[in-house]
Amino acid sequence: MRTLILCGGRGTRAYPHTVELPKPLLEVAGRPVLAQVMEIFAAQGFTDFVLAAGFKRELIEEFASTVPEQWDVTVVDTGLDTNTGGRVARCAPGMGERYFVTYADGLGRVDLHQLLEFHRSHGAAATVTTVPLPSQYGTIECDDAGRVTRFLEKPKLADHWINAGFLVFEERARQWLGAEDLEREVLPALSAAGQLHAYRHLGFWRSMDTYKDALELSNLCGEGPPPWAWASDPEMQGAS
Repeated sequence: MRTLILCGGRGTRAYPHTVELPKPLLEVAGRPVLAQVMEIFAAQGFTDFVLAAGFKRELIEEFASTVPEQWDVTVVDTGLDTNTGGRVARCAPGMGERYFVTYADGLGRVDLHQLLEFHRSHGAAATVTTVPLPSQYGTIECDDAGRVTRFLEKPKLADHWINAGFLVFEERARQWLGAEDLEREVLPALSAAGQLHAYRHLGFWRSMDTYKDALELSNLCGEGPPPWAWASDPEMQGAS
């Protein structure tokens, strides 16, 4: 089963660090975030990758030449300004009957085998992994009289769920891949057709949207494995 990783965008939210370097190659704890995303899959037995490149494609190709030799990595030039849906559409013909799709900047301790089991159970064309919305602000809780009872620092908002990547597509999902924007067009079209289900992940997940995010993720890495690393012992995994 192949894994398609979207790594062709310009990474404008991480400017100016992405002027000469594609965002997937920005480092977290001294290593490219793309390598760490790939390791989440490889640690669970999925080592066949397709990298949908665009901006600074040659640097993605150079990176691909450095991965473990037992991995199978193909870099596809999906265009400089192609959007996420267009990149998936260009790669889909070579992905097989069922495949993963994810982002190059989303780190999560997602149980991929549980994700696949859930996907098979509903029989639809696609599954998206969702996580509770992490607030970028601290929140304040009050009682009915307005007295402040508690402060929460950047809590997860359990009433709101967001797209965390780690998608599964069936080959027949190609009929919905005509639009350029995966998030605003393709996934809503699949939903409208009753062909999209959501797998809820409650363990660690965080995206690296900005350079500040890269620094904060680096700070989460101590002497042991980072919180998104997949361990061989199931008791060490986060809840999903």
